[in-house]
Amino acid sequence: MPELPEVEVICRGLRPHLLDRTVTAIHHSGKQLRRPVPIDSFCREMVGRRITAVTRRAKYLQISMDSGAMLILHLGMTGNLGFFSPRSEPAKHDHVRWTLDNDTELRYNDSRRFGSLQILASGETNDLEETVFKTTGPEPFHDAFSPEYLHRLAKGKELAVKVFIMNTRVVAGVGNIYASESLFRAGILPTKKVQTISKKDWGRLITAIREILQQAIDCGGSTISNFINARQEKGYFQVNFKVYGRRGEPCPNCQEKIEKIRLGGRASYFCPMCQK
Repeated sequence: MPELPEVEVICRGLRPHLLDRTVTAIHHSGKQLRRPVPIDSFCREMVGRRITAVTRRAKYLQISMDSGAMLILHLGMTGNLGFFSPRSEPAKHDHVRWTLDNDTELRYNDSRRFGSLQILASGETNDLEETVFKTTGPEPFHDAFSPEYLHRLAKGKELAVKVFIMNTRVVAGVGNIYASESLFRAGILPTKKVQTISKKDWGRLITAIREILQQAIDCGGSTISNFINARQEKGYFQVNFKVYGRRGEPCPNCQEKIEKIRLGGRASYFCPMCQK
């Protein structure tokens, strides 16, 4: 599943091609995604309207229209977006196509159909943080994501730190790959109980998370299986992995073998010497 860096890369790739473009038509395969596609609402709110902003919140893409309406899109496990000629044949899993006024077409392709698309009318977009994102934590780069915030939230909890920081209610978009890499950079065991972590260590972890995520964004994301960006290119941050997917290989810092365990149902990689 695309994580925050991959969604941010897609967002940045879409923005220059969508801003100030007008949607002239929308086509739907007729197949349901994670939820039914409200094609009638899409046409009513988007056709004939100009795109004014392309942004990201957590792992969601947001496309704003000049009417005040907003398309909110989650890529699920296999969703991707790309630009094509309207005259080219749609691919097998192209489920939604937006024709634009510059003779291009934005296409949403999703082989497993776990993604979701919803449209909000102008009156429904005024306070997204109290509606759509009510249960979503702050962005990792936002000032609200602070040592004080994490220390307060972790008080009295016996959760493993990796499970804690992967909870979207705590912080938006820190998925499995980047949680493992950030904990390694911060020198913190993924199994360490959050109630035992000091503000100083939380500060070190926040810095590591931000550095890892920024590096991944700069590299165009990580391609483990099928991630491609809006230009149909793969990311390459995976070449910088220090621990993720490297079970049994030597730690780049101390040469101890990288270990793998399961936490919260997810694979977790760490160095037993460098992470305490």
